[in-house]
Amino acid sequence: MSLGRTYPGLRVVDLSENIAGPLACMVLGDLGADVVKIEPPGTGEATRRLSPRWGAESAVFLTLNRNKRSVAVDARTPSGRDAVLRIARGADVVVESFRPGVAERLGLGFDDLARVAPRVVYCSVSAFGEGPLGRGLPGYDALIQAFTGIMEMTGDPDGPPARTAPSAVDISTGLWATTAIMAALARRQERSGAERVTASLVDSGFFLLCHQITGYLGTGAFPPRLGSGGPSTAPYEAFRTQDGTIMIAAATDRLFRRLCDALDLPRLSEDPRFRRVADRVTARMELAALIEDRLCQAPSRHWLDRIAKAGVPVGPVHTLAEALAHPLTAERGLLRTADPGTVPGLRQIRLPIDSDADCAMKHPPALGAHTEEVLTEAGLTREEIDDLPPSTAMEGTAPPR
Repeated sequence: MSLGRTYPGLRVVDLSENIAGPLACMVLGDLGADVVKIEPPGTGEATRRLSPRWGAESAVFLTLNRNKRSVAVDARTPSGRDAVLRIARGADVVVESFRPGVAERLGLGFDDLARVAPRVVYCSVSAFGEGPLGRGLPGYDALIQAFTGIMEMTGDPDGPPARTAPSAVDISTGLWATTAIMAALARRQERSGAERVTASLVDSGFFLLCHQITGYLGTGAFPPRLGSGGPSTAPYEAFRTQDGTIMIAAATDRLFRRLCDALDLPRLSEDPRFRRVADRVTARMELAALIEDRLCQAPSRHWLDRIAKAGVPVGPVHTLAEALAHPLTAERGLLRTADPGTVPGLRQIRLPIDSDADCAMKHPPALGAHTEEVLTEAGLTREEIDDLPPSTAMEGTAPPR
């Protein structure tokens, strides 16, 4: 069955901004749900104004808001709030990422939505949770990486702490929110009433460190900053060659012996310093220097072919352009062209769980493109729609991450 038709007829109201909440709603939209995105008139949600841009549109917004309909109403006003509640009447899912307490002040909290959508799954996304310590803290992906220790253990051993290039905390939070929503939808068969689920960036950040945390609690040793290396085995990192860089993942003793043979360094595998995985982790720097000295004697292509022929996991270190141009990317059908819309030729990455080449990918909406359509569906009259006040901002939304 096509994953694109998993949730036909499901109504999702997206009150969220930035990355985590919109990603969760987009996944549901990609899987067939009708997603209505509520945005403040005039400006739209914060990511519409970010760089880089594809033409006049923000790449971040375009990436996270396909398969949605945009409604521009000011939820700060009584009439705007009432319009949102009428749109949400009977909704299956509502996702919000206001700062803790703001949704309730606006009259869009869990209890408010449960009155108009009695079986709704209401998902709240926050930065540091809703407790007395976390509710007031700012919610940037980079701040979470710094707070949880991700940043301190990322980067070169002799360099400063580094942020991971992808917005890993935001993206993983969005996926955890999706998981929680899907689980709650499955539970609806066994319960009556609405259900609230939550996802927070700080929890996701810590979970990304799950095995490092277990290792630290068991040994008391802080995870070292290893650059491209891994903490559990060696050689398992990127090495310079005569003309570039390659990644070698010789994770076991058997693979290490094969690597030594491929490099014409058979004695290395018998050296007491490197005989077992634990030995090689301890002597990581010495081992890396010996391997890299050998690799620098020939170009990358020579070593890629030779090491792969020996059965050792090895690969090139691509630029993004090289990775996207690789035939494997086309084989996997990873890039899709959106339906005709406001950005000609827009191509995006598909969901990694969807292998159906015919899965619909509707273009991310222009601000307010579906306002009249959705409000009319919700039962508002022409006069009520015309009376909705304009605005340029929505109270309490989190800043862009």
